[in-house]
Amino acid sequence: MDLSDVARPVTGLLDGAMDRTLVLGYTRIGSGLRRRWWPADPVPDALVGKRVLVSGATAGIGLEMARAFAGLGATVHLLGRNAEKVERCVAEIAEQIPGAALVGEVCDVSDLDAVVAWTTDFANRVPALDGLVHNAGLMPKERNVTPQGHELQLATHILGPHLMTERLLPLLRAARGASVVFVSSGGMYSTPLVVDDLESSRDYNGVRTYARTKRMQVVLADAWAHRLAGTDVKVESMHPGWVDTPGVAEYLPRFRVITRPLLREVADGADTVVWLVATRPESKPGHFWHDRAQRPTTFGWQRAENPARVRRFLHQVSDLTGTSTNWT
Repeated sequence: MDLSDVARPVTGLLDGAMDRTLVLGYTRIGSGLRRRWWPADPVPDALVGKRVLVSGATAGIGLEMARAFAGLGATVHLLGRNAEKVERCVAEIAEQIPGAALVGEVCDVSDLDAVVAWTTDFANRVPALDGLVHNAGLMPKERNVTPQGHELQLATHILGPHLMTERLLPLLRAARGASVVFVSSGGMYSTPLVVDDLESSRDYNGVRTYARTKRMQVVLADAWAHRLAGTDVKVESMHPGWVDTPGVAEYLPRFRVITRPLLREVADGADTVVWLVATRPESKPGHFWHDRAQRPTTFGWQRAENPARVRRFLHQVSDLTGTSTNWT
């Protein structure tokens, strides 16, 4: 008897149990255990000749993703709002990985006019794009709006990434095997899809809005996956677990103090995104991942998303970004 046939159900039960026990599944304990049975690493030089764009690439998980993609041989485009930070991060990775192909990109993902201008320029410079990672994120305590008047978290996590995906779709198709990944959060489990106040105009709460927009990312990624089914462009979402990042230190200082001994290193947080882009595994509806495995988008006591609510959400996103309403 093949012992792996015996071990597989046991590890599956343990993995599922950890996924429902946050302290085990989302912390360094979870990734440490799962490394013993999760799928193999990408082969060395898996991304040679490929081109990957990472937003929010100037700190934390985004910077680590860019470093990992470069280590696998990809030409990596580091996208950030601050030109000086972008330049510094490009130099940092270049020093760590001699010969790495790195390109700094400057664009505020929350500013839809800036996204239009930048994607136009990018498409004139780049023939194809093999990986697009929507990682830019924030959690301000006060409600802020963008130049177009949109609530900042909605614009950063949803509107900007959606518009960018729409406008870069010809480049993704040209790659003949591209992957798009939305970096969500396990916090999305704390809320259903909310569609009656996308702009958080009533009783704003930064943490609540963050969770809501992270739920929206999972729904949006799944919708994109359905829309592009039958093509060679894969769309996924994932959550990195609890990671010790500058964002956590800035937006959730108390949480960091309490959980710091259990928080993951940024390499753990970046791992599943890099693995998804480099290996392009098969994916089922939901298309939501954590620690190299697909995860449910709802807990057992939560209802599945209402199709009418999802359609309403998607059409609102299309209207707010002036993009196609051709959802399936």
